[in-house]
Amino acid sequence: MRKPWYFDALLALFFLIQVHLSSAQQPATVLVIEGGTLIDGHGGMPVRDALIVVQGNRIATVGHKGQVAYPPNAQIIRGDGKYILPGLWDCQVSTGWYYGELMLNHGVTSTCDVGIGYELAVPHREAIFHGKIRGARPFTGIAFIASNPGRRGTGLETPLTPSLVPKSAEDAREMVKIRIAAGADYIIFQDGGLPAEYYRAAIDEARKSGKPVFTRASGPVLGAKEAASWGAAALPHARGVGPAVAKDPSKWNNDLDRYADMDDSKAAELIRLLVQNRVALTPALNHNAPAYPKDWSRFEAEDRRLFSDPDLLAYFPKLHLEILWANYKTQDRGEVRERRRKGFQNALRFHKMFVEAGGRLLAGGDTNESHAPGLNLHHEMQVFAEAGIPPMNIILSATKWPAETLGVQDRLGTLEAGKLADILIVNKDPLQDVRNLQDIEAVIFDGKIVDRTYHAGFGDPFLMDAGDSPAVEALPWVLSLKQATFRAGGGGAAPDPVEAPQPGIETISPLMVTAGSPTTTLTLKGFNFVRRSRVYFDGGSVPYRLVTPTELQVTLDENHLRRAGRFDIVVMNPEPIATPEWGNGTSNKAHLIVNYKH
Repeated sequence: MRKPWYFDALLALFFLIQVHLSSAQQPATVLVIEGGTLIDGHGGMPVRDALIVVQGNRIATVGHKGQVAYPPNAQIIRGDGKYILPGLWDCQVSTGWYYGELMLNHGVTSTCDVGIGYELAVPHREAIFHGKIRGARPFTGIAFIASNPGRRGTGLETPLTPSLVPKSAEDAREMVKIRIAAGADYIIFQDGGLPAEYYRAAIDEARKSGKPVFTRASGPVLGAKEAASWGAAALPHARGVGPAVAKDPSKWNNDLDRYADMDDSKAAELIRLLVQNRVALTPALNHNAPAYPKDWSRFEAEDRRLFSDPDLLAYFPKLHLEILWANYKTQDRGEVRERRRKGFQNALRFHKMFVEAGGRLLAGGDTNESHAPGLNLHHEMQVFAEAGIPPMNIILSATKWPAETLGVQDRLGTLEAGKLADILIVNKDPLQDVRNLQDIEAVIFDGKIVDRTYHAGFGDPFLMDAGDSPAVEALPWVLSLKQATFRAGGGGAAPDPVEAPQPGIETISPLMVTAGSPTTTLTLKGFNFVRRSRVYFDGGSVPYRLVTPTELQVTLDENHLRRAGRFDIVVMNPEPIATPEWGNGTSNKAHLIVNYKH
C-alpha cells in the first residue's frame, strides 16, 4: 500500500515533538566532586575520599568515592588532594553592586548586610537568588532602626529608610512589622540609645515572626548585657562588649582603649551571659583595629595585587579605591598606639575566651568602602587565627554559625543532601592554616561552577550603592531649598515665569513596578514646578501632566518598563534660573525601581 503524501511530513513533525518533549523533561544538570577531603561545616572530623553529587542547584548526595553512583554524562571535578567546604559567609557587609564578582571569586557565597538597602534591598536579593545578577546571596535587614536619624531626619523619608527613629514602643513594633512585611531576613538596630521598652517591643515582635535581631548595643540604654537578656541574636562589631568589660568605661570613647582597661572578671561574667543566651558576636577586628593586626602590611600587599587586574579596575569605583588605600595609612602614634596595642591584644584574648566558653563568632569584616570585598573576609578570619582561635571554629564562624543565626540552616551553612549547592574547594588544608582558604581551586554557587575571572563589562542594573540608595536623594538640601525659594503654596495654576525657580522633588509614588508592566503613572511631589518644566526618565524626556506647582503626574509607557533597574528621574526647569546659587534648574534625583519579573 502506498503511503499518503503527507505521511513523511507527519512523521517528521512527530519526531520534532518527541525531541522537544524529551528535552523539556531532561533532569537537571549533574555535577560531581569526586575525591578530596570533606570539611562539611558541622565541626566534626574531616572525611577523606568524599564524593558529592549536585543536581540542579541542590546537593543530592554526600558520600564516599567509589560508593555512590552518578550519571555517566555528569560533569566531574577531580577533588583528590583538595579540601571541600561550604561556601563562606561575610556577616557584616555594606552591600555595593560592584561586590558581586569579588565575593564569589573569593569563595564568599552569602552575606549579611548592615541594614542600609532601603526599598532596593529585597529586589536586589531576589535577583541574585533567581540568577539574574551575579553575586553572593545577600541576607538583609533592609533598614536599621536608630535613636538618631542623622541626615535622614527630614520627615520626607520612605518607611524603609535606614536610621528612622520610633516615637514609641508601639511605633518600634510597627517598624519591625513593616520590615518583615517587606521581606527582611532579620531586624537590626544601629545603636543602644532608645528607651528600653522600645527594644523589648521590637524584639518581641521580631520573635513572633521568627526573625533574629542584630543590634549594635552601644548604650547608654541597650548595652551588651541588656541585648543578651532581652533576646538579641547577634552584636555587629561586638558593639557593647568594650564598655561592659572595661574597669571604668566612662574614661574612654574608643573600644580599643576600653579593651586596654579590661577587667577579666567582668569579661568572664559577660561571656557567661552571652553564651547562656546564645548571642553571637561579629567583632570586625580587621575594621575596628586598623594597623594593629600583625599581618596588616601583607593585607595591604594582597589588596594591591588584587586591584592590579585591569578588568576589575574597569568597573570598580575609583572613590572606593581611594578610601581603601587611605585606610592603610591610618595609624595611631605614641602613647595612644601603645595603649591601643594592648587593647587589641585584649580584644583578641576576649574573643578567644568567648569561643573557648562555647560562644559563636560570625566572621564579618564590616566590608564597606574601606575594604576589599571578598578578600576582607579572609583577612578577618586570619585575625581570628592571630587570636589563637582554632581553625575549625574559624571555619564554623564563616559557614554553619551564620546560617544558624539567620535561621537558614535548612538551606545553607553545611554540606549535606537537600541543601543549596554553595561549595568551596581549596588546594591546601585550612585546618592547618586558615590562609589556605585563599588558595582556591573552585567555587560552586547555586550548583554552577563560578568563572573566577573578572569581566570589564560586569554590571548590576540596580546599582546599589555601598553607602546610600534612597528613593529620593538630597532631602536635607530639598528642605533648605524649599525654605529659601518656595512661596506660591501648593494649589492653583502653575506659573510660567521669565526666570524659573530651582525645582525640588520630595516624594515619588509608586516606588517600584515590575518589568513588563503596562503604561504606568508616577506621582512626583515637590515644589517650584512650572509650565515649561520637563521630566527626564533615564536620561530621556517623558510626558507628564502638571497638576499644581507641587505635583506632576508622569506617564511611563511599557517601553520604559521593559527592563529591570533603578532609574533616575529629574525635573528640569527652563533657563534662565532665578536662583542660580541653588542650582542650574535640574532637580535632585528621584529613583524608580523596576523589579525583575520572577
